[in-house]
Amino acid sequence: MMTERILLAHGSGGKLSHRLTEEIFLPAFGNAWLAPLEDAAVFPIPRGRLAMTTDSFVVKPLFFPGGDIGRLAVCGTVNDLAVSGARPLYLSVGFILEEGLPLAVLRQIVSSLAATAAEAGVQVVTGDTKVVEKGLADGLYINTAGIGILEGERELGARRLKPGDRILVSGSIGQHGIAILAAREGLELEPPVVTDAAPLNRMLGDLVERVSGIKAMRDPTRGGLATTLNEWAAAAGVTIRIKEERLPILPQVQGACDLFGFDPLYLANEGKALIAVAPEAAEEALQLLYRHPYGREAAVIGTVTAERPGTVILETAIGGERILDMLAGEQLPRIC
Repeated sequence: MMTERILLAHGSGGKLSHRLTEEIFLPAFGNAWLAPLEDAAVFPIPRGRLAMTTDSFVVKPLFFPGGDIGRLAVCGTVNDLAVSGARPLYLSVGFILEEGLPLAVLRQIVSSLAATAAEAGVQVVTGDTKVVEKGLADGLYINTAGIGILEGERELGARRLKPGDRILVSGSIGQHGIAILAAREGLELEPPVVTDAAPLNRMLGDLVERVSGIKAMRDPTRGGLATTLNEWAAAAGVTIRIKEERLPILPQVQGACDLFGFDPLYLANEGKALIAVAPEAAEEALQLLYRHPYGREAAVIGTVTAERPGTVILETAIGGERILDMLAGEQLPRIC
């Protein structure tokens, strides 16, 4: 019977490593391409262009309202592919485990990761496990890489933004950052704020396939909505005007921001997408987002103009204006 805590020997490549694979990883991720357990996965790919991305997840704590590091790892990588216009297909998962980690914790996170991969329709086809001495990690870290396929010739990117384009957001902002803050500080918010971590690939795939005027998409994670908009404005040499009154922000998120001095425009999101779309296609895109569970709070929040290239301007609810700059420093570290 396997010990109930991670030992250094679980990363040795010997018997305990194999038992970890056979008793925890294979039952969760098992598929035809992972099963051979060779040094590399060999798998088929449909015709088209490939997209590849990688990300590492060091969130603290490992579990937080509405999610955990396993769900976060899948959502982060799948969404990076989806906003590029790709259909995610395969993931690799690398675990860095700390000596002494309870196996029950690892099982719970692996189960969550597998369930999220199934929700997204992607398969974990290869992976790796390393164990470090106690005190050299914070329980566990995860690295994921993802491969997706780009069908057709459509190109997405911030450089395609033009004056007149509309800016959409797929739902309320700031939930993930506040959920992590609440878990870390033991806050009991009422009503509770849960992470928005979600795989957006099915929703965004429909959007790209059905709406011809999509210009660019991005998931506003670290740095939040304001930082992503600044990156877009700089890349395209345009101004982006955002209307404060149109920003979807939950009252409990705004309340927590007021209490702790955070700006929700700079908080991380893990299940939201910013979408730039041609003006004539904005309403069609909005109606399509409404049909998906993760897009029911979608809103048109702004417009692209040419007045001050490289600038993001917030039109306040009381009729004023302020420049939105990129996030300076770190508002809340280790949120993903």
